Amino acid sequence: MSNGNQSGITPNASRLLWAGFMAILAAGVGFAIRGGIFDNWGAEYGFSATQLGAIGGAGLSGFCFGIIIGGVVCDKIGYGRLVALAFAAHVLSAFVTFTAKGDTAYQSLYWGMFIFAYANGTLEAVANPLVATLFPKQRTHYLNILHASWPAGLVIGSALGWVLDDKMKLSWQIQLALYLIPTVVYGLMFLGQHMPKSEASAKGLSLGDMFKDVGILGALVICYLVALFGQSALGLSPAIAYAIGGVLLIAVALMTKFSLGSMLLFVLFIAHALVGAVELGTDGWIQNITGNLFSSEQGKYLFMWTSAIMFGLRFCADFIEKRMGISPVGILLLCAVLGCVGLYLASTMQTFTMAFFALGIYAIGKTFFWPTMLAVASDRFPRTGAIAISIMGGIGMMSAGLIGSPGLGYAKDRFATEALAQSNPAALAEYKTPKQSTFLFFSPSDALDGTKLAEAQKVEASARTPNQAAVVAASITGDRNTLKADAFIPLAMAIIYLALLIYFKSIGGYKPVQIEGGSSGGH
Repeated sequence: MSNGNQSGITPNASRLLWAGFMAILAAGVGFAIRGGIFDNWGAEYGFSATQLGAIGGAGLSGFCFGIIIGGVVCDKIGYGRLVALAFAAHVLSAFVTFTAKGDTAYQSLYWGMFIFAYANGTLEAVANPLVATLFPKQRTHYLNILHASWPAGLVIGSALGWVLDDKMKLSWQIQLALYLIPTVVYGLMFLGQHMPKSEASAKGLSLGDMFKDVGILGALVICYLVALFGQSALGLSPAIAYAIGGVLLIAVALMTKFSLGSMLLFVLFIAHALVGAVELGTDGWIQNITGNLFSSEQGKYLFMWTSAIMFGLRFCADFIEKRMGISPVGILLLCAVLGCVGLYLASTMQTFTMAFFALGIYAIGKTFFWPTMLAVASDRFPRTGAIAISIMGGIGMMSAGLIGSPGLGYAKDRFATEALAQSNPAALAEYKTPKQSTFLFFSPSDALDGTKLAEAQKVEASARTPNQAAVVAASITGDRNTLKADAFIPLAMAIIYLALLIYFKSIGGYKPVQIEGGSSGGH
């Protein structure tokens, strides 16, 4: 890795890179610990998998508001003020989450996770454009280094969860509070630092100019997700939620003078929605799923294994791109294929060794998705400044929170109860929750009661009643079928990336674009 002082455009480029690294590390630590205490919440409060998925989703969807609002205003109010806002939100989220008790537990956990995600999004609204600006000739390389902090946080959070939860049996509140340590570190590293503006802002482009490549097409994607958020999180009627989305769409149309936007950027937004659903949506559930298939401790081992692979490989993006001659889009295509194969193999794993192999393939596949997508958007659409990559990050997180995490929770509920209905209808009547699970346009499904399932899982296999044995077996079947369904997402991504690869070859190959004459040339 090149030294930031030598390859960055400012003397403090290296410090700013690692300050951003620590900021995303805090997000990763909190995310990993939360994933490891899903079972604690299910057992303590009796949540269904869909409810847990919605809480996990709030820990992602709030990110969208932080990164999009931050991306729009960052060059106007300054990166320093956004860092201060994120720091305050990280601290506030801990207090809100720790108030979880009784009938209000769901709301406390949901909104605590939402505030946590908002802080993470605000930080990425700073870190992503900042690193893209600091290292304009090596964006893929340095954005991957920046986002190596995410799997590093996952490894640290998982290790802490393994020791403090499985070994020491400490409360989930103590475990979750540990993300505040890297929060303090990033606050100190950013303190008093001068930060450059984006290329678009430095050239004096207006907000309307920066939004033109996003245009109506790009706004359609984010406005649809905002409408979904209004319905699922705020409880708004579909008519009101879509009306809000429509108003935002009209605002973008007026701001850009009814620019349709770039079709290429629109496709990248769709692809990144899939990235968020399969990478972060799956990561939010994978400890729970593998812990169910094997043991809670082994689930944490596997999560640390996949996260360690991601951490190491994200320092190799420059080698893959420059030495091996694979373009960023080629890297994305290869990763999508590996992600699909890895998830499908994971659905069939019967032994811990097989799990290491299958999830290792999946980990290699998901390694370069997020930062490389940001690099492609930054390379091809410099005229958008911080806006395109901020909206892209917001779409990914919103998709993970509204589609990926609750969708996988719904799949677990549906596949598990369908299996139980076939094997032991009496057990289903005993273990299902009064409220059915719902997700988007899919038909309502029965769901297993989290508290009752946890009690059955704690009983030794040889001592279980027929109903307990049936519900545990059905839960495992549900997890396997969920992973199999999840594999179709990277398959769809591979088709998109293949089409993009063909497109770039038809125009002479993939090349970064420079701002000339007010046009990004990214269409």
